[in-house]
Formats: sequence, structure tokens, C-alpha cells
Amino acid sequence: MDRFRIFSITGARPQFIKLAAITRQLYCSELHKKIEHRILHTGQHYDCEMSEIFFQQLKIPRPDYNLGVGSHSPAKQIGLMMSGIEKIFVKEKPDLVIVYGDTNSTLAGAITSVHLGIPVAHVEAGLRSFRMDMPEEINRVLSDRISTLLFCPTKTAVKNLKKEGITENVWMVGDIMYDIFLHAQKYLNNTEILNNYNLSPKNYLLLTIHRKENTDDPRSLIRVLDVLEQSEEKTIFLLHPRTEKFLKGVRQFRFERYRKLMFSKPVGYIDMLILEKNAKKIITDSGGVQKEAFWFNVPCIVLREETEWKELLFWRHFHLVGNNVVRLQNSIKSACRINKQKTWTPGKGNTSLLILEKITRWLCWKSSCTKGLE
Repeated sequence: MDRFRIFSITGARPQFIKLAAITRQLYCSELHKKIEHRILHTGQHYDCEMSEIFFQQLKIPRPDYNLGVGSHSPAKQIGLMMSGIEKIFVKEKPDLVIVYGDTNSTLAGAITSVHLGIPVAHVEAGLRSFRMDMPEEINRVLSDRISTLLFCPTKTAVKNLKKEGITENVWMVGDIMYDIFLHAQKYLNNTEILNNYNLSPKNYLLLTIHRKENTDDPRSLIRVLDVLEQSEEKTIFLLHPRTEKFLKGVRQFRFERYRKLMFSKPVGYIDMLILEKNAKKIITDSGGVQKEAFWFNVPCIVLREETEWKELLFWRHFHLVGNNVVRLQNSIKSACRINKQKTWTPGKGNTSLLILEKITRWLCWKSSCTKGLE
């Protein structure tokens, strides 16, 4: 029986969640008999709160390789990743590489693999914000263009690929993050994280900001914080390392002047879900957090002018406000939680199984074709 060597390339917080779904499914099924799965961590996210705690909480196997790339300009970071990935793949000779999402690690893994003649499977393919000035959009478009297998989370994603002429080996499998979201539900009754921050359910706002368009303009970011300070709501702000570094570099910015904002380091996956579930509203620029807000039916205010998750646009508690202060203020004041509208079904919680089965079948087909030519 053929056994195939597959590498997963990850490097950032959202990718660890997707990886957890794959590894959990792999070792809960018979597929591990056909797949030798290895993990390459680029080190794009390297803080404990952004990396180590996810491997611990989600019981992800230790990475077989960690490049430890760290924080650099996008070009240098991608270049360092590609160099490190190439050395490992020349030695290991994978049969297929899985890349996840839309980070620099995604693009570096896809480009390097294709140059070495290794097929690429892109998990979360086909998403589009139609903003090519966004690094994430560049990464996902280019990765889709050069991938061999494309696994889409939504029907809209499949349609996006079709419009771009990509129709071969494209599958709508559902949202892989939903697999782990469902699995995690049994852990969410613990209120320790709420007690630690002196929070009570439905009596606080949850804020996360990390995208380049929001962290590169001090005036825009500080306006958001000022609006929250002037509101009547208590807010917990989970500071992404990039955002924290940016704020500390702004002259005359003082954390202590914000009395209604509680600044905190990022938290692990389970604690993040608990904070999301119990929040009155969530304010974010994260794609993953947008989805989780919908799944919890917690109103979501998005600090962007667009979203790649088009299905959420039909949800009545979804507000795209960009950096418009008035829209942000109105969304904070708007009425909360009415019965959830069934605007989007993210899957049945078996997306990781569907992906692994399709990858295995494709590799078996490819192997049989190769043997037939010998």
C-alpha cells in the first residue's frame, strides 16, 4: 500500500486552528495509515500567546521543523521562509504540501513547493475581498493561481475561482475552522477567564485589531480607541504584538488615559472563544473572529470597508464601518441579539475529513498514473 508524505506549512495563529482540525482528524481515523504527516512552522508568529499556547491547547503535534523567521518586512520575511522551506523539502521530498489561509507563510509555502515540482493543496481557497492593496488578498489570489487542489469554504468562493478560470480540482468542503469550533464547545462553560478580567457576561465589548490598514495610521487607530473610551461600554482590547508595538511607538500615546479600555495580551483559543461567546458585541478586523461572532450570534462590528466572507453581509448584526467614527458609534449603540438568521451554513463539522479523503484519493490516482507510465 502506498504511503504518502504530506507537509503542512503554518506560521500564524489562524493557521494553527486549521492545522488542529487536520491533525485531529488524521489520528482519529484510518487515514494516518496512508499519510505520513509532517508540520513545518515558519515562525511568522512566535510569541507564546500567538503560537505555543495553540499547540498546547489544541493538542497539535510538535512541529517537525521551525524556521523561526520572526518579524520582518513582507519581502524579507517571505524570502527567508522560501529559503528555509526549500532546504527542508529538497531533503524530505514531500508528495504534497498543504497551505492554509492567506498569510505570508501561505504564499511562501505555495511558491517554493511549485518551484520544486511539489503539488499544493490550498485550504480556504477562493476567498476574495477584491482589494489588491491588502497583503492578505495578494497572498490568497497568488496561492490559488498556483495550487493543484483547492478546498473552498463557501459556494461564493467556488464561484470566485470559476470567474478567474480555475475549475479543476476545486471542491466546496465547508469551513475547516468550524470543525474545531464545534469540538471546543464542551470547554466553554469555564468562566475563569471572565473572572480574571472582572467581566460579566454580555456586559463588555471585545476588541481586536491587527491588519495593516488599521495599524499603520495612528490617527485612525486612536480615533477608534477614543470612541470606545467615550462610549458607555467596558471594553477589553486584546493587543496583537504588531498593534502593541505600533501604539508604543506613537509619540504622546498613553495607555493609562483610557479608563474604560482594558488592554491585554492575546489569549489562547479556548479563552478567546469564551470571551467571544460572552461579549455584548465584538469589534474586529479579523476574518476568523467575524465568523466566530456569527456562529455565536454575537453582533460584530468590522473595522474594514469590505470582507472576504460575503455570506456575513446578509446577517443583520454584521456592521462594516471601516474607519468611519460615526458608523462605529452608531453600531455600538444599535440594538443587540435577535434570533439568528440562517444566512450561512459553514458545514457539518467534517471539513477536515473531506479534505484528507480528497487529498488521499488524488495522490492514489496520481501514483497509479505514474506507475502506468513506467
